[in-house]
Amino acid sequence: MDKFVPIIPIRDGIIFPNTDSVLTFGRPKSLAALEYAFHNDRTVGFVLQKNAKLNEPTPSDLYSFGTLSHIERMIKSDGEINAQIRGLSRIKIDKYQENHPFLLGKIVEVSENFNDSPEIKALCNHLTNEFRKAMNLGKFVDFLVFMNIMSENTPSQLADLVASVLDLKPAEKQLLLEDVDVKRRLEKVTEFLAKEIKVLEIERRIASKTQERFEKGAREVMLRERLKTIEKELGESDEDSEVKELLTKLKNAKMPEEIEEKTRKEIKKLSQMNQFNPEAGYIRNYLDWLLSLPWAVESKSNVNVKIAEKILNEDHYGLEKVKERIVEYLAVHKLAGKMKGPILCFVGPPGVGKTSIGKSIARALDRKFVKVSLGGIRDEAEIRGHRRTYVGALPGRIIQGIKDAGTKNPVFMLDEIDKVGADFRGDPSSALLEALDPEQNFAFSDHYLEVPFDLSDVMFVTTANVLDTIPPALRDRLEIIQFAGYTQEEKFKIIKNFLLKKQMESHGLTKQKVEITDKAIRFIIDHYTREAGVRSLERQMAAILRKIAKMVAEGKKAKVVVTEKNVPKFLGPIKISSTLIEKKDEVGMSTGLAWTEAGGDILFIEVALMPGKGQLILTGQLGDVMKESCQAALSYIRARAEQLGLNEKFFQKLDVHVHVPEGAVPKDGPSAGIAITTAIISALTKIPVNRKVGMTGEVTLRGRVLEIGGLKEKVIAAHRAGLKTVIIPKENKKDLEDVPKEVLKDLHFMPVSHMDEVLDVALDKPIKRGRQQELSVRPILHATPPPAVD
Repeated sequence: MDKFVPIIPIRDGIIFPNTDSVLTFGRPKSLAALEYAFHNDRTVGFVLQKNAKLNEPTPSDLYSFGTLSHIERMIKSDGEINAQIRGLSRIKIDKYQENHPFLLGKIVEVSENFNDSPEIKALCNHLTNEFRKAMNLGKFVDFLVFMNIMSENTPSQLADLVASVLDLKPAEKQLLLEDVDVKRRLEKVTEFLAKEIKVLEIERRIASKTQERFEKGAREVMLRERLKTIEKELGESDEDSEVKELLTKLKNAKMPEEIEEKTRKEIKKLSQMNQFNPEAGYIRNYLDWLLSLPWAVESKSNVNVKIAEKILNEDHYGLEKVKERIVEYLAVHKLAGKMKGPILCFVGPPGVGKTSIGKSIARALDRKFVKVSLGGIRDEAEIRGHRRTYVGALPGRIIQGIKDAGTKNPVFMLDEIDKVGADFRGDPSSALLEALDPEQNFAFSDHYLEVPFDLSDVMFVTTANVLDTIPPALRDRLEIIQFAGYTQEEKFKIIKNFLLKKQMESHGLTKQKVEITDKAIRFIIDHYTREAGVRSLERQMAAILRKIAKMVAEGKKAKVVVTEKNVPKFLGPIKISSTLIEKKDEVGMSTGLAWTEAGGDILFIEVALMPGKGQLILTGQLGDVMKESCQAALSYIRARAEQLGLNEKFFQKLDVHVHVPEGAVPKDGPSAGIAITTAIISALTKIPVNRKVGMTGEVTLRGRVLEIGGLKEKVIAAHRAGLKTVIIPKENKKDLEDVPKEVLKDLHFMPVSHMDEVLDVALDKPIKRGRQQELSVRPILHATPPPAVD
């Protein structure tokens, strides 16, 4: 006869046969099933849900195996039922009856495969012993359950009792419930118990180590307290050894009186504080910083001026103004005994030796050298330090540098001062104002130290590529020394006398293994680099030496000689032509001179005429100032059309297009004014511009040529590009003193004050002034485009 019993789904638990459990039920169908079963024969089937999250599971959401159980007792409370359940046997549910307020299933009781063999007895004994071991390792099991497991049980009962208390996932317990082979079930339960024992052993080991550390710490605290008590009884000292050490350091530090008083208060506070108090660590760090600063330690100043000058010349070629300023400082220091440290600012393109000369200055002055890079710093606390109230607070970069130097008068380099940023955390450049002001830095205040530190003996050296980004208040405190780009001759001497030796040493090569001829060096300078400094040039030399080092390492014994002819074998094809000037004179194109962060450069101004309505078209990514220069140039030409031999109405039928090549590179500034004017006049008069003439200068509406900046860099660029004549404003004639002699020797300079003088020099033939000529509207274009500026 078919037997139907109420089926109650369980979310995440399994009731095994022969085990007692107390469960709480709250779902309406579960409550109805319990009520029905309790008022009949008290038997009910419990089945595990496949998905614990379902509130209304259907028969397809349940496993087919479950446990037939008996309801021992039941208590109702607040819409829930607490029931004590005892598992009876394993069951399989064949089908469910519908149209009931709860699940009603047809069940079949499942019989177990069992034979009473010695192997099963051995498994039972092993399982019992392992369970006892787990209990000894700290596994928590209810006492009555433990007593049931330890009492006489059949193998099936033992397997189910142990399985019911294991820390297993519901799906793993379901597998044990469905396994009707008693021997196999005993083996699986033993395996699961062994894994749990391993975890318990690891937990016991961790707990043991933690306990040992705790006991050791407590023992040390107790012994230290006893030691203090013994010292007090003996009358030897009221302070521990740490406080003694701090007081000794304080005595040796020779701080100013008010700072020493503050330090004593902090030491006293530390001595009265429990060493496990978190604040004790903060005070200890603060005292370490205060006591490790060189309050009275300074490098001796008995340096010979001639020796210092010799050291500067050994390390760097050129840079005469910088060397002269350092020697002057030394001379005054020697005569006056004491003077405020200068605040120097080296400004120039990358690779010209701004940073490296800082080390040479320190060597020449026989002082310690400290370098702090300010590039990208946006937090004021990086300069002034953090308040002590913050976790992990530290002094600022300046105080850290002084501590690292170990003296109060080092040479302190602040690199890339023009790249300091500002955001919501403050403006670091404003924090530098106090440190870099000789009138204030004798009492520099760091937020962390909270006491003044004397920086007046420090020689600050800053470096920058441009001055525009340095705030005016900070720039006013700096003594600016300009670094121009090197000439070809200077680069040759730097490579020959300095960098080649350095690179050969770093590559493990000697003069017996390699030789680079002078012509080869000059060839590399002309055809493989185009820069203001020497960084790229040094990389090219390193590339050659790497290849030679490989040849030597592979067994080549003959000396390798690098000549002008075989340089391409090492560095590949020529990258840069020897000159940048055009091959022939062109109509509507002039050569201007530009200043960039990387030094000087030349740029071409191209002008094309086309039929139109008098528009001025400007291309080449020009800035506002340069656009205005183009407009001023055209206005000047229109105002002087008659003197230039042009029809007064020429502009009505023409469009003028001004283009500066390398359109991806932004260009700005007024110094291309005369070059733009010359190119437009050349296009309108059809007179070619002399390709060997470079020019720079601002032009006004009246044709006056005004002074410009960066003349030295521009002239060096003109020399590098192969120009022969350079037109400059008359007011800039004084700046030629800074131009290297070898450059002055090779170039012809034409100082001018008016545009008429420019045209006389720049154009291939004179303009027929005062005679109007009709202009052809045929576009004027270049036969060959100018090469790109590197």
